[in-house]
Amino acid sequence: MFLGHFGVAFGAKTQQPRVSLGTLFLAAQLADLVWPTLLLLGVECVNIVPHATATNAFDFVHYPFTHSLLGELVGGLLLGLIYWLVKRNANGALLVGLLVPSHWLLDLVVHQPDLPLYPGQSPLLGFGLWNHFAITQVVEFALLGLGLWLYVRRTRARNGVGRYGLVGLVAFLVLVHVGSIFSPPPTAVAAIGWGGQLMWLTVLLAYWVDGNRETSGGMHPASAPSIS
Repeated sequence: MFLGHFGVAFGAKTQQPRVSLGTLFLAAQLADLVWPTLLLLGVECVNIVPHATATNAFDFVHYPFTHSLLGELVGGLLLGLIYWLVKRNANGALLVGLLVPSHWLLDLVVHQPDLPLYPGQSPLLGFGLWNHFAITQVVEFALLGLGLWLYVRRTRARNGVGRYGLVGLVAFLVLVHVGSIFSPPPTAVAAIGWGGQLMWLTVLLAYWVDGNRETSGGMHPASAPSIS
């Protein structure tokens, strides 16, 4: 799952408009943001296997910290606590904390049975939607489209950055997604690790875009967004 995680983050903005879209992106994609670094450090492991599924060439061998349910629950607890300590927004902290393990739930739908419940000798789960290319794309784009529709419905651009920056952000996400499908498999795991660092750019762009938009469509003025 890729676009779907960002769709959930876009939609979550309507629940807590004081939380920046950048923070929501960070929470929803925390597992995939940290995973490339742990690959480079040799803490987690993936094999490159052409046609491992209909949608990618990855055999996820070992990623108990970033992609176990327990690991993501702990990550959500820590990120939510940090957000609360900085912003003193309990409802926002709860949303941020819940978004982190939402990543595991969405991945459960698409992954092969390779998602652990906890580090160690855990059962491995996954419903395998990645084996069905067309259906996977429908789900990905539907989640992104729904979340984006909710976001646009409840916010409006204050300037050109807020308007065209959002278009650019969505275009970048779609380009990365499509490129990952039709590009040749990576030649080495290190390429995945270093290339994955670019995903932090999505978080920075989301902070920038959201900081140039304001709430609309019935949200209370006191809930106007800020870079949080």
